[in-house]
Amino acid sequence: MSSSGSSRYTGSRRESEREGEDLEGWRPRTKLGIHVANKQITALEQVFEQGYRLREPEIVKILLPDLKSEVVHVGVVQKQTDAGELTRFSAIVACGDEHGWFGIGRGKAAQMRLAIDKATRDAMLNVIPVKLGCGSWECRCNVQHSVPFKVIGKGGSVKIEIIPGPRGLGLVAGANITTMLRLAGIRDAWTRTFGSTSTMSSTALAVYNALRNTYSIG
Repeated sequence: MSSSGSSRYTGSRRESEREGEDLEGWRPRTKLGIHVANKQITALEQVFEQGYRLREPEIVKILLPDLKSEVVHVGVVQKQTDAGELTRFSAIVACGDEHGWFGIGRGKAAQMRLAIDKATRDAMLNVIPVKLGCGSWECRCNVQHSVPFKVIGKGGSVKIEIIPGPRGLGLVAGANITTMLRLAGIRDAWTRTFGSTSTMSSTALAVYNALRNTYSIG
């Protein structure tokens, strides 16, 4: 049996302080982490240009200090075992700086908070660049408020089309999809979805795939 919902996850002041302490005590375990700690790499663009793979979420925290995260799905999964009924939580978290960086992550744990933490760390490791632009023939304002052209993404049985919109349109999409697009920096767009969009894992993956495809053309 499973149940799902969406919520806004906002860290408290104490959590922010703890995150700062974690970064101060961070000991990089990868070559990329060492470069970031030594300030040889100071921008996330350099990570992708040099072909590095993100393996430590602390790297993203340092290079994208304005990164925000939102819980787009929380589910409860109950499994029958020989020892009895096992209850676990699953979470899907989206992160972005609202200026062209976006990530999706998933996590499972016996406690909801731990599941969200795992999903947040996973989202940071999956951060990708998103090309912003003004691809709407009704606008052509040269302001990066939408996507530069129509992009299509697929995840499981879900397919999504993100179509450039003129300034002032807003996001014509469901609540969770709107949250994800805003985190990526998209302010105006039409969307069309196909398939079982109630399955948030597939919907989130479809959005992620579509945004990654902004760099597949042009």
